[in-house]
Parts: sequence; C-alpha cells; structure tokens
Amino acid sequence: MMDNKAEVLQELGKIPWFHELKPEHLQKIVAIAHLQNIKNGEVLFREGDQEGCLYIVIQGRVALDIFVPARGKVRIYTAEPLDVFGWSSITAGIHRRTAGAVCIMDGLVVGIDAEKLRQACDEDHDLGYVVMRRLSNLIASRLMVTRLQLLDMFASPEAKND
Repeated sequence: MMDNKAEVLQELGKIPWFHELKPEHLQKIVAIAHLQNIKNGEVLFREGDQEGCLYIVIQGRVALDIFVPARGKVRIYTAEPLDVFGWSSITAGIHRRTAGAVCIMDGLVVGIDAEKLRQACDEDHDLGYVVMRRLSNLIASRLMVTRLQLLDMFASPEAKND
C-alpha cells in the first residue's frame, strides 16, 4: 500500500469520476485514499468480509465473484481501468461484502476508506450529493448488467461457471 498523497492526487486526477469535484472535496478524498499495487491471484476481499474500501482500478483487472448455490462461484463482473468496485461498502445498511474480489491481471488500484467516505459525505452534503449521484449511476448500470446475466443464467440453468 502506498500512502504518498501527491501520487494519489495524480491518479485520481486521471479518473473522470473526480473531474467535477471542487478542490476541497478532492482533497478530502485524497486524505482517506491510498494506492495499492495488486498481483495476479491476490484476493482483495472475500464475499461476507467486513467492509473496508471502495476501489477504483487504475491498471489491471479485478474479478468480482459470488457464490451461487448449485452453481458454485460465478463471476459477475470484471473491473477494468477506471471501473469502481466495492461500492456496497459505502451504502448505509450493508456492512459485509456482497461479492469477492481477486486480481486477475497485475495492476494498481485506489482504495478509499468506506467508513471515512460515508462520514465525509454526512458532514459535507455537497460532497455527499456528488458521490451518491455517481454511485446511483454506477449501481443502475450494474443492475442492468446483472439483469442480463440472470436472464442468461435462467435460459441455461444446467451450465456451470467456474
């Protein structure tokens, strides 16, 4: 884990998610963020783990998997550069990971402390509005992808996904 705030700021500056933030809001996020090199096969978190960070892929790829009874582990998403994952950790009622995340291509991620981000959003409603608006767009797009996956899964229930 790298805690150089200048590097964190530089990497966040590359992410469209942060372009419209006011400088003071960006600084609040930089203060609670870190860079993390990830290696192929490295587990970032497991389904059911306590929450921790919201992540954004800078380089590499991260697979998100869930356990489905009678099917085993199912890949529900592959996060690529600029993708956000682990977002459920900053929602109000969920305190456990709803999927597992494992690196499938060496890379770099930004981790943002979920609890501190929630606190920052509660304390600064302008920041909270921007963060939650972006998260709602992200959640809506992921729900659409999940819906298509479910339709596919029910169309061929005998298929196993490893």
